[in-house]
Amino acid sequence: MIKAGIIGGSGYTGGELLRLLLRHKEVTIDFVFSTTKAGLPVTTAHPDLLGTTDLTFSGETNVNVDVVFLCLGHGNSTRFLEQNAFSNHTKIIDLSNDFRLKGDSSFGKREYVYGLPELNKEAIRSADAIANPGCFATAIQLALLPLAKEGALKNEVHVNAVTGSTGAGVQPSATSHFSWRNNNVSWYKPFTHQHLGEIGESLASFGNTVGELFFLPNRGNFTRGILATAYTHFEGDLRQAEKLYLDFYKDALFTHISESAIHVKQVVNTNNCHIHLHKHRDVLLVTSAVDNLLKGASGQAVQNMNLMLGFGEGEGLQLKAGVF
Repeated sequence: MIKAGIIGGSGYTGGELLRLLLRHKEVTIDFVFSTTKAGLPVTTAHPDLLGTTDLTFSGETNVNVDVVFLCLGHGNSTRFLEQNAFSNHTKIIDLSNDFRLKGDSSFGKREYVYGLPELNKEAIRSADAIANPGCFATAIQLALLPLAKEGALKNEVHVNAVTGSTGAGVQPSATSHFSWRNNNVSWYKPFTHQHLGEIGESLASFGNTVGELFFLPNRGNFTRGILATAYTHFEGDLRQAEKLYLDFYKDALFTHISESAIHVKQVVNTNNCHIHLHKHRDVLLVTSAVDNLLKGASGQAVQNMNLMLGFGEGEGLQLKAGVF
């Protein structure tokens, strides 16, 4: 059994990590660090775990744990690691955006590997630090990577994606308040979303020309899940496109190509990404769906941990969606 620690365990991603790790046969949770809830039962923040764990939040860390997950707000992971060192053998998985870009990937004595298994699986296996991808970034990259590898993204790419309210984090805000969000849909950060940087670096990693990406994120009136639609010029027919995707993801445990149109409920509460292709004249429409808290955050973090520590890639992630 390996020992895991969670930093920032009272939020949504921390809660999902707890839910997954408590059922992981190779892991025991050593501590759940929180500056605001130290000494309180974990169930005060995560009542869904009542009867599952008697863990309490801690105000201290164990520098010798085997793996530590950083579930902190963007910019806070860097500050935390400047003030809190871990042993050389401790694997670090950061769920913020602090280390995702190549220019930010070196910190201290560690080099953070971008943790998208469908792109960087072998590098993840030998890494000692992981920058876990963003939720929108995961959905959009998985929708476009096969085209990028083929050199089929030379033209503009337009993406429209909608996310559930949990994407805004546990702290309430004007646009996550129930009375505002319910029966409502709106866009935000048009064409300037913070995930564009990591998406661009991944799409360019094959050395092919990539056209400009126009991304419009939307707030949905549901709690979790992302549905992304991306379209661009594509010269081949639908069967050629499907072959590209099936070949690219042939060894991907959690990314699946659907012959039928997809919807968010298929993937909520799972670590899966579902993808559907549709051709209209010379335009290819790619739809992808993920759970923003699992494949878009905590589930992918556990998947990365499994790869880093030599466990089965799907260990602790055998989850089923509830579509009704």
